[in-house]
Amino acid sequence: MWLVVVSVTLLPAVTMVSSRYRVKVAVLCHRVLSWALRLVRGGVCVRDTHAFVFSNCTHGKADSVLETFDLYAETHQCLCIGPQTGEALDKVVKRVRPLRALELGTHCGYSSVRLLRLLPPGGRLITVELDPVTADLGEEIILVSGFKHSQFQVLTSSSAEAIPTVRSFLEPSQGNDGGVSLVLMDHDSQQYLPDLLALEREELLCPSGCSIVLIRRNRSADDLRGILDHVGARADCYCIKTELQCLVEIFYQKGSARAEGDGGNT
Repeated sequence: MWLVVVSVTLLPAVTMVSSRYRVKVAVLCHRVLSWALRLVRGGVCVRDTHAFVFSNCTHGKADSVLETFDLYAETHQCLCIGPQTGEALDKVVKRVRPLRALELGTHCGYSSVRLLRLLPPGGRLITVELDPVTADLGEEIILVSGFKHSQFQVLTSSSAEAIPTVRSFLEPSQGNDGGVSLVLMDHDSQQYLPDLLALEREELLCPSGCSIVLIRRNRSADDLRGILDHVGARADCYCIKTELQCLVEIFYQKGSARAEGDGGNT
């Protein structure tokens, strides 16, 4: 009985709040539903893609794995970035030749394989994936491609949780000044700026130079606004090196090093 009394008493207040904030509540519900649908569809996509690639590629051959991914993507929607974006990413990796690379968003393992096959001898990739099932399937594809655990590490957590731990997985490398020289962001674009700020706080970006590659999945004008505004306000250490419809490459260099480099060119 007391529940009925309380409910009747609170009904006017609940009605007023619902009326006043119905738009915000509707937007919030829509976002939650969209996120849930993406999660379910993404899980199905990863499993189906993994099964096709695993069954049809030549095990131990990275190029065969990538070709099988591309073959699947011709007729199925999947989370791999695809050959056009992949080739643009390859150009960056070949130019940078990073000893240490960080990938945020493992997905099916497609971009991990593209990165690993181009790293120089002794290179190492740290890749981060939030969903445990996706992380396991992506790791299996990397191993199927012929790479060993000594060459990569899969961290199963959010990017925010993973970034403070990354340094502990980076082995000292000759000629490397303490951070990663390539970062690939291919997860939630809303996390691009918070994660870049976290990388700065943890001093994980090589002060002598680091390329941050942002994958544009939505390809809308506003998808990267936050992080690009931040970069534009930090001209002392950031510049946009490559800007394509599918990706943006930001180059980072610590202020003092950039100033010295600019001085040497004049």
